[in-house]
Amino acid sequence: MNSAGGAARWTDADRTEQYLGPVLRRRGQVVPGTADQRLLDTRGPSDWLHQDPWRVLRIQSEFVEGFGALAELGPAISVFGSARTAPGSEEYELAVRIGRALVEAGFAVITGGGPGAMEGANRGASEAGGVSVGLGIELPFEQGLNEYVNIGMNFRYFFVRKTMFVKYAQGFMVLPGGMGTMDELFEALTLVQTRKVTRFPIVLVGGDYWRGLVDWLKHTMIGQGKASQRDELLFQVTDDVDQAVELVTKGTR
Repeated sequence: MNSAGGAARWTDADRTEQYLGPVLRRRGQVVPGTADQRLLDTRGPSDWLHQDPWRVLRIQSEFVEGFGALAELGPAISVFGSARTAPGSEEYELAVRIGRALVEAGFAVITGGGPGAMEGANRGASEAGGVSVGLGIELPFEQGLNEYVNIGMNFRYFFVRKTMFVKYAQGFMVLPGGMGTMDELFEALTLVQTRKVTRFPIVLVGGDYWRGLVDWLKHTMIGQGKASQRDELLFQVTDDVDQAVELVTKGTR
C-alpha cells in the first residue's frame, strides 16, 4: 500500500483476494487488472476475427437478425427465378404479375432480392402495395438489393439465408432460373420429401422450361428407383398465374 497526500492507494501486488465475475481468486492466483481494463486497453493480434469460434458468433448473429426482421411478416410466399431475366421480357413481366397476384391474395413476397425475375416479383408486390422482401447474399459479383424491396437483408452465409426462405414462407413459386434457382428448388424438395417441413407447396411456373427436368425426374430418377413414385407429387407445374397462386397458397393459412 502506498500513501500520497494522506490517501491510500492499492496496487495489484497488494491484493490477496479478487473476484472476476463469479470466479474467486486468492493469493498467487490473483491476476492484474479487471476484465474491463483488459477489454479496453488490449491491442492484440486480430487473427481471432478469422477463426471458427468467431464465425459461429457471426452465424448466430445472422440468424438473430433474420428472425427479428421477419418474425412479424405474416403469410408469405418465396419466389425464385433467374437474376439474368431481362427487364421488359416476357419472363420478367410474368414475375411482376406473380408478385402482384400474391399480394392481392393476401401474401407477402420473398425473393433473393437481386435483379431479373427476383426484381420482377418484388416490383409486382411493391406496386400492389404489399410487403416486398429481399434476402440478398454476399457474392463477388453481387449487385445489391433491387429498388423494389421494402424489407431487405444481406447474408454472408447461404445456409442461413436458405433457412429464412423456408421458415417464413408457406410455399415456393419457382420461375425459370439457373444454378441458384435449382439449388433452392431441390433444397425445398428434399425438405418436403424427408418431412422436415410439412404442407409446403412447390409450384414450377413455365411448362416449356421445366419439361426436360420433370421428364428426367420421372423417367430416369424415379424410373430407376432413385426416388419414390410418390415424389412426383412434391411439386406441380403450370403456365397460368392465377392457377399458380391458387396452388401455392391453397390451405396455407
